[in-house]
Amino acid sequence: MKSRRKWYLVVFAGLALLLAVLVISCGVSYTQEELDEVRTAAYAEGKDVGYTEGKETGLAELELAKQEADALGYRRGYEIGCADGYKDGFADGYKDGEVEGFDRGYDEGVDAGLGHGYTLRDPTYQEALAFLGQDTTDKNEYDEDAYVCSHFARDVCNNAETNGFRCALVVIRNPDGDHAIIAFETIDNGLVYFEPQFDDEVRVVIGKSYSQLNNYVRSSFDDTIVGIVVIW
Repeated sequence: MKSRRKWYLVVFAGLALLLAVLVISCGVSYTQEELDEVRTAAYAEGKDVGYTEGKETGLAELELAKQEADALGYRRGYEIGCADGYKDGFADGYKDGEVEGFDRGYDEGVDAGLGHGYTLRDPTYQEALAFLGQDTTDKNEYDEDAYVCSHFARDVCNNAETNGFRCALVVIRNPDGDHAIIAFETIDNGLVYFEPQFDDEVRVVIGKSYSQLNNYVRSSFDDTIVGIVVIW
């Protein structure tokens, strides 16, 4: 029993000696106040280092994000701008070009087709009558050698075009010869024939005598209508 207690004492003494050596090797102990100061200094230094490194990293990432955003925004803006610009530019350019091209082509086409820039239209029945009433072609003198029915019809057609009306030269075929009159495609009464030598509205029926249909003095030749040619 005594030998076992002695052994315990030896062990305890060895442990105490080992603890003393550890305390001595670690240096002097710190008070609580000194430990708090160390913690405070370490916190401040860690905070400064963390702030500096965090700021640098954050700024670097921000700059990278800005560059990526700028690149994406530029590309997207460029694509949208090009698309909108092309659409608007094409629409405006096409519209302006179409109008200008149409006007130019129309003018050239009219000049080439009619020899002038008049825009012709079909008159109303009353407009046709009013035109013939003021036209003086019927006052011209008939001359078998120089001025006949075809000349009357020609001049009335030309004067009608000058007034903006579409007028047809009509050739009436007879067994013994042809006769020329005019016609208007009126927008309310349809095709109406006129005798340009007298400004009379006349009837034209194949198989009938032109003079009898219109109460004219019958000429010496056969004026039965065998054909009608309307030339616009």
